[in-house]
Amino acid sequence: MKKIAVFLAEGFEEGESLFVVDILRRAGFQCDSVSIVGEMVKGSHDIVVKADKIISDEIKDYDMIVLPGGMPGAANLRDDERVIELVRYFDKAPEKFVAAICAAPMVLERAGIIKGRTITSYVGEKYTTLLKEANYVEDIVAIDDHLITSRGPATTLPFAYALVDALGGDSNVLKQGMLYNMVRESGF
Repeated sequence: MKKIAVFLAEGFEEGESLFVVDILRRAGFQCDSVSIVGEMVKGSHDIVVKADKIISDEIKDYDMIVLPGGMPGAANLRDDERVIELVRYFDKAPEKFVAAICAAPMVLERAGIIKGRTITSYVGEKYTTLLKEANYVEDIVAIDDHLITSRGPATTLPFAYALVDALGGDSNVLKQGMLYNMVRESGF
């Protein structure tokens, strides 16, 4: 069974984290929320979550790491050397995936893995300037081999479904069961 770690730092974006965990679990994967601070972590909208695990070298045995946005959560991930080391480790392993959404591509930039890569992030000059070494696109989800990025809270579902497919699952079943296709067809 594929294993995914969704990192949580103080100030994480709750929707970008918890929806990803939910969808990956619905797809039949083991998906753990992994704190970099302690068992209880407060999100950017003051929702406190109990993490499944605390960051450790055990994460190297996982198949994917996911970096949610939110501020100051993404900055806290960026400033944690353990996270940077894991991002570099996962990026070098061809069978592993690195995923980041919203402001979290700043972690990828700090880890030095964006040069020439196709990525996207939250909107704004702040991010396009920070990510200038990348091939920056304004797509909902950008996939560059085993690096997957997305824009922000409203793109969480397409992002999570892309992760399911990258891991060998079938997002179409989930889209149908979660009424995603119905919402999408309605123009919302």
